[in-house]
Amino acid sequence: MGILSGNPKDEPMHYGEISSLWSASTVAKGIVSFYQGYLNHAGDKDLKKLIVDYIDQAKQEIKEIDEILQDNGIVAAPMMADRPKVNLEDIPVGARFTDQEITAALSADTAVGLVACSGAMAMSMREDIGVLFAKYHVARSLLGNKTLKLLKEKGWLIPPPLLVKRPEPVKV
Repeated sequence: MGILSGNPKDEPMHYGEISSLWSASTVAKGIVSFYQGYLNHAGDKDLKKLIVDYIDQAKQEIKEIDEILQDNGIVAAPMMADRPKVNLEDIPVGARFTDQEITAALSADTAVGLVACSGAMAMSMREDIGVLFAKYHVARSLLGNKTLKLLKEKGWLIPPPLLVKRPEPVKV
Protein backbone atom coordinates (compact mmCIF):
# COMPACT_ATOMS: atom_id res chain seq x y z
CA MET A 1 0.00 0.00 0.00
CA GLY A 2 1.41 3.38 -0.98
CA ILE A 3 1.57 6.68 0.80
CA LEU A 4 -1.81 8.39 1.11
CA SER A 5 -3.68 5.39 -0.26
CA GLY A 6 -6.19 4.79 2.51
CA ASN A 7 -9.49 6.48 3.22
CA PRO A 8 -9.08 10.03 1.85
CA LYS A 9 -10.81 11.51 4.90
CA ASP A 10 -8.05 10.04 7.08
CA GLU A 11 -5.28 11.55 4.95
CA PRO A 12 -3.74 14.89 5.90
CA MET A 13 -4.47 17.86 3.68
CA HIS A 14 -1.60 19.79 2.16
CA TYR A 15 -1.47 23.55 2.38
CA GLY A 16 -2.85 24.04 -1.14
CA GLU A 17 -5.95 22.00 -0.31
CA ILE A 18 -6.42 23.91 2.94
CA SER A 19 -6.03 27.23 1.15
CA SER A 20 -8.45 26.21 -1.62
CA LEU A 21 -11.09 25.09 0.87
CA TRP A 22 -10.71 28.11 3.12
CA SER A 23 -10.79 30.51 0.16
CA ALA A 24 -13.81 28.77 -1.38
CA SER A 25 -15.71 29.00 1.91
CA THR A 26 -14.83 32.68 2.33
CA VAL A 27 -15.81 33.52 -1.25
CA ALA A 28 -19.10 31.60 -0.90
CA LYS A 29 -19.90 33.61 2.24
CA GLY A 30 -19.26 36.80 0.30
CA ILE A 31 -21.46 35.54 -2.52
CA VAL A 32 -24.36 35.01 -0.11
CA SER A 33 -24.02 38.58 1.15
CA PHE A 34 -23.53 40.21 -2.27
CA TYR A 35 -26.28 38.20 -3.92
CA GLN A 36 -28.73 39.02 -1.14
CA GLY A 37 -28.01 42.62 -2.09
CA TYR A 38 -28.58 41.77 -5.76
CA LEU A 39 -31.97 40.33 -4.78
CA ASN A 40 -32.93 43.74 -3.42
CA HIS A 41 -31.92 45.39 -6.71
CA ALA A 42 -33.36 42.83 -9.14
CA GLY A 43 -36.69 43.63 -10.73
CA ASP A 44 -37.15 40.63 -13.03
CA LYS A 45 -38.83 37.64 -11.37
CA ASP A 46 -36.81 35.09 -13.39
CA LEU A 47 -33.59 36.82 -12.37
CA LYS A 48 -34.66 36.73 -8.72
CA LYS A 49 -35.21 32.96 -8.97
CA LEU A 50 -31.76 32.56 -10.52
CA ILE A 51 -30.13 34.64 -7.77
CA VAL A 52 -31.80 32.44 -5.16
CA ASP A 53 -30.34 29.38 -6.94
CA TYR A 54 -26.87 30.93 -6.71
CA ILE A 55 -27.38 31.72 -3.01
CA ASP A 56 -28.60 28.18 -2.30
CA GLN A 57 -25.56 26.72 -4.06
CA ALA A 58 -23.21 28.97 -2.08
CA LYS A 59 -24.88 27.98 1.21
CA GLN A 60 -24.50 24.29 0.33
CA GLU A 61 -20.81 24.80 -0.43
CA ILE A 62 -20.29 26.67 2.85
CA LYS A 63 -21.90 23.86 4.81
CA GLU A 64 -19.82 21.12 3.17
CA ILE A 65 -16.51 22.96 3.12
CA ASP A 66 -16.74 24.32 6.67
CA GLU A 67 -17.45 20.80 7.90
CA ILE A 68 -14.22 19.54 6.30
CA LEU A 69 -12.27 22.48 7.71
CA GLN A 70 -13.72 21.93 11.17
CA ASP A 71 -13.02 18.19 11.06
CA ASN A 72 -9.39 19.05 10.36
CA GLY A 73 -9.09 21.66 13.12
CA ILE A 74 -9.14 24.70 10.84
CA VAL A 75 -11.27 27.70 11.72
CA ALA A 76 -13.30 29.00 8.77
CA ALA A 77 -13.98 32.68 8.17
CA PRO A 78 -17.14 33.92 9.87
CA MET A 79 -20.44 34.16 8.02
CA MET A 80 -21.64 37.67 7.29
CA ALA A 81 -24.99 38.83 8.63
CA ASP A 82 -27.96 38.39 6.30
CA ARG A 83 -28.92 41.55 4.46
CA PRO A 84 -32.35 42.95 5.20
CA LYS A 85 -34.92 42.78 2.42
CA VAL A 86 -35.54 46.11 0.73
CA ASN A 87 -38.18 47.16 -1.78
CA LEU A 88 -36.69 48.00 -5.16
CA GLU A 89 -38.59 51.30 -5.16
CA ASP A 90 -36.77 52.34 -1.96
CA ILE A 91 -33.39 52.22 -3.71
CA PRO A 92 -32.61 55.53 -5.45
CA VAL A 93 -32.54 55.15 -9.23
CA GLY A 94 -28.91 56.26 -9.54
CA ALA A 95 -27.82 53.76 -6.87
CA ARG A 96 -29.62 50.72 -8.32
CA PHE A 97 -27.94 47.90 -10.16
CA THR A 98 -29.88 47.06 -13.30
CA ASP A 99 -30.94 43.52 -14.08
CA GLN A 100 -28.49 43.48 -16.98
CA GLU A 101 -25.63 44.57 -14.67
CA ILE A 102 -26.55 41.87 -12.15
CA THR A 103 -26.57 39.10 -14.76
CA ALA A 104 -23.23 40.31 -16.13
CA ALA A 105 -21.77 40.09 -12.61
CA LEU A 106 -23.26 36.60 -12.15
CA SER A 107 -21.66 35.52 -15.42
CA ALA A 108 -18.26 36.93 -14.48
CA ASP A 109 -18.39 35.37 -10.99
CA THR A 110 -19.34 32.03 -12.54
CA ALA A 111 -16.38 32.15 -14.91
CA VAL A 112 -13.96 32.94 -12.08
CA GLY A 113 -15.49 30.18 -9.96
CA LEU A 114 -15.05 27.62 -12.72
CA VAL A 115 -11.35 28.48 -13.00
CA ALA A 116 -10.92 28.30 -9.21
CA CYS A 117 -12.64 24.90 -9.06
CA SER A 118 -10.45 23.59 -11.89
CA GLY A 119 -7.32 24.75 -10.08
CA ALA A 120 -8.41 23.18 -6.80
CA MET A 121 -9.24 19.90 -8.55
CA ALA A 122 -5.88 19.83 -10.33
CA MET A 123 -3.81 20.31 -7.18
CA SER A 124 -5.81 18.08 -4.84
CA MET A 125 -4.17 14.88 -3.69
CA ARG A 126 -7.13 13.85 -1.56
CA GLU A 127 -9.74 12.36 -3.85
CA ASP A 128 -12.64 13.57 -1.71
CA ILE A 129 -11.51 17.18 -2.03
CA GLY A 130 -10.93 16.88 -5.77
CA VAL A 131 -14.37 15.34 -6.22
CA LEU A 132 -15.95 18.04 -4.07
CA PHE A 133 -14.53 20.77 -6.31
CA ALA A 134 -15.57 18.77 -9.39
CA LYS A 135 -19.12 18.76 -8.02
CA TYR A 136 -18.97 22.53 -7.54
CA HIS A 137 -17.57 22.92 -11.05
CA VAL A 138 -20.58 21.07 -12.48
CA ALA A 139 -23.00 23.11 -10.34
CA ARG A 140 -21.40 26.36 -11.53
CA SER A 141 -21.53 25.18 -15.13
CA LEU A 142 -25.26 24.51 -14.80
CA LEU A 143 -25.89 27.88 -13.16
CA GLY A 144 -23.79 29.55 -15.85
CA ASN A 145 -25.90 27.89 -18.52
CA LYS A 146 -29.10 29.08 -16.82
CA THR A 147 -27.63 32.57 -16.67
CA LEU A 148 -26.73 32.50 -20.37
CA LYS A 149 -30.25 31.37 -21.30
CA LEU A 150 -31.73 34.18 -19.21
CA LEU A 151 -29.41 36.73 -20.82
CA LYS A 152 -30.51 35.57 -24.27
CA GLU A 153 -34.24 35.39 -23.43
CA LYS A 154 -34.29 38.88 -21.91
CA GLY A 155 -32.13 40.46 -24.60
CA TRP A 156 -29.44 41.38 -22.06
CA LEU A 157 -26.58 39.52 -23.71
CA ILE A 158 -23.94 41.75 -25.26
CA PRO A 159 -22.03 39.49 -27.64
CA PRO A 160 -18.58 40.22 -28.96
CA PRO A 161 -18.38 41.06 -32.67
CA LEU A 162 -19.90 38.17 -34.61
CA LEU A 163 -18.51 36.79 -37.83
CA VAL A 164 -21.69 36.63 -39.88
CA LYS A 165 -20.18 36.42 -43.34
CA ARG A 166 -17.10 34.30 -43.70
CA PRO A 167 -14.49 35.27 -46.25
CA GLU A 168 -14.22 33.07 -49.30
CA PRO A 169 -11.30 30.65 -49.07
CA VAL A 170 -8.45 31.42 -51.42
CA LYS A 171 -8.06 28.66 -54.01
CA VAL A 172 -4.52 27.81 -54.97
